[in-house]
Parts: sequence; C-alpha cells; structure tokens
Amino acid sequence: MKFFDLSEEAEFKSIITSQNKAVDVIGSKLGGKVVSFSDEWFAAAENLLKPSDPICDRTKFVPSGAWYDGWETRRHNEMEYDWVIIKMGVAAAHIIGGEVDTAFFNGNQAPFVSVEALYDEGEEGNIVEDDSRWVEIVEKFECGPSQRHLFIRSNGLTEEKFTHIKLKMYPDGGIARFRLYGRVVPPELKTKNHVIDLAYVCNGAVALECSDQHFGSTDNLLLPGRGHDMSDGWETRRSREPGHADWVIIQLGRESTFIEKIIVDTAHFRGNFPQFISVEGCLKEPGSSGNIDEKTWVELVGKSKTGPDKEHVYEIRKNIRVSHVKLKIIPDGGVKRVRVWGY
Repeated sequence: MKFFDLSEEAEFKSIITSQNKAVDVIGSKLGGKVVSFSDEWFAAAENLLKPSDPICDRTKFVPSGAWYDGWETRRHNEMEYDWVIIKMGVAAAHIIGGEVDTAFFNGNQAPFVSVEALYDEGEEGNIVEDDSRWVEIVEKFECGPSQRHLFIRSNGLTEEKFTHIKLKMYPDGGIARFRLYGRVVPPELKTKNHVIDLAYVCNGAVALECSDQHFGSTDNLLLPGRGHDMSDGWETRRSREPGHADWVIIQLGRESTFIEKIIVDTAHFRGNFPQFISVEGCLKEPGSSGNIDEKTWVELVGKSKTGPDKEHVYEIRKNIRVSHVKLKIIPDGGVKRVRVWGY
C-alpha cells in the first residue's frame, strides 16, 4: 500500500480517476449507507459518507457534547476497536484506494484505522461484524490529528470484487470523512438487448476529463435521480470569450451497439442553463493506445437550444458502436444529468 501526502494529491487523483477509472463507491451520493456500527455516542457514523468537505463550528453543542462533523465514539472502549459497516451504493466494486480524513478531530482523532471488505449477494441486514468472510484490504495504519490520509492499494490486490466495507478504528475516537475509490462492477444484464443507461455511474460510467468544473463536479452528471438543487450538478464559470464552449468526456459503462436516446437534464438550473448543447461519440477499442481526444468523434446530437429546469430528450435510434461521449455546453452553464439509453 502506498500513502500520498497532500503535495502529491494530484498524482493520487490521476491514479484513481485517469488510470483506474474509479469513483467513490461508498459515498452517499451513490447511495452508500451505514448498515451497522459499534457506537456513535458523540457523532453519527453516516457523516463519514457525506460528499461535502467537513466543517467546524466550535460554538455548537448538542446533548452529547461538542458538535463534530464526522463519526465519533465514546472514550475508553473496552474492545480492541470500534467499527462501522457500510453497504456500497453500486452492485459491487474493485477497490483501488481511498482516504481517511480526521479534519477537526485534534486530540480525539482515531489513533489507528484499518479496512476490511466482503462480497455478498444476499439481502441487506445479513452482514455482521464477526462474519467469517471479512478480508483485510487496507492494513492498520496510524492517523494523525486533523489530517487527510490518502492511499492506493498495491498492484495485484485490486481485482477481487466487494459489496460491503468495514472501517475499524483502534480503540475509539473520531473520523470526519471516509472515501473508498473503486472500479464499478455493473449488475448483470437481463438480456443481450436489455436497454440501460450507459452513462449511469452504477452501470460503470466515469467522467474522465472536462474543460471546467468551477461550481459543480462532472461526476454529478452520472448520478441517480434528478438531484435536489444546483449543488449536485455540473456547472462551469461564466465565459467571456466569443465562441467559447465547455465540455466533458464520459466513458460509458459498456460499449454501445445501439443508442435509443440521449437525455440532457437542466433540473434546478433556471438562470444559468447552457444556451445550446451538442453530443458526440467515439469508439476506443479495449487495449488501444492513444489519448481519447485523438479518436474520431461523430455527431450524436447536433447543436440544440436548451431551456431551464427541463429534461431535453433526443431520439437517436441508431446502431452505433460508442465507448465514450462528449457533451458540449455552449457557451457555459449548468447541467444536472446526462443519460445515454441503449444496449
């Protein structure tokens, strides 16, 4: 296992996203949720999975004591460790790396942590702390106060798939956020020509590159549902240059052989939606070399006017092999979701 300090964060992110096409498979954005825990006396375990950065408010107190934006257990744990079990929001995933953040826990942080995982096809609620199927995927390491701990698992250890995660902290204390990045294992298709959303993160889609994501991250485009406000969409800066267009490249979860329709949703973007959009597609054969932008792009949706707070549906109904799509927003603005329905 390799650890990265904050000066190496760019390298860490490159390995996670560009090289391994991984996403945070336990985060609440993808439907990750806490199944059970040993204790959460001072602060709830579900805080670990929040997509937002942790915050601090030294003036805020709750019945249990000072308020913390994270998971915090009682002092003087008589057991070896406290624990929390998390069910991934995706069907399963290969775990590449992760992050343990003890932000604002200073003097009450977890001294050490480790991570275990298992694969289970059964119904939720059957997973217990002492299940014999748990295997260690991140060995025990020391945590410092109010620090982000970034790590990548060793090569050769990332091909086993998992559905549940157990975070252990020795012996007790607090952790603000916990992220685990993995390559999504999509659910099995019902039939050969079963139409699915190829641009859905739970079907394996990943946002690879973009021109800008100043106000909202591109990975939000691939999330389930239509969101709750502008915070969980993709939004770029206001452009001031004539002819400007922002863009994002999405690797589909599966290569298409037929595309039925494409949906560009501007839900909650009412005064800052793009004036126009277009969508292109390209095919990158498995194992082929070269940058994706060097491939030949074909038009799927021509330049089209958009409107506020609306699902824009573009009927394609075309046999076409596409592994990646590029959404352009002209000249800038915000988009909530992109759907590419096909098989």
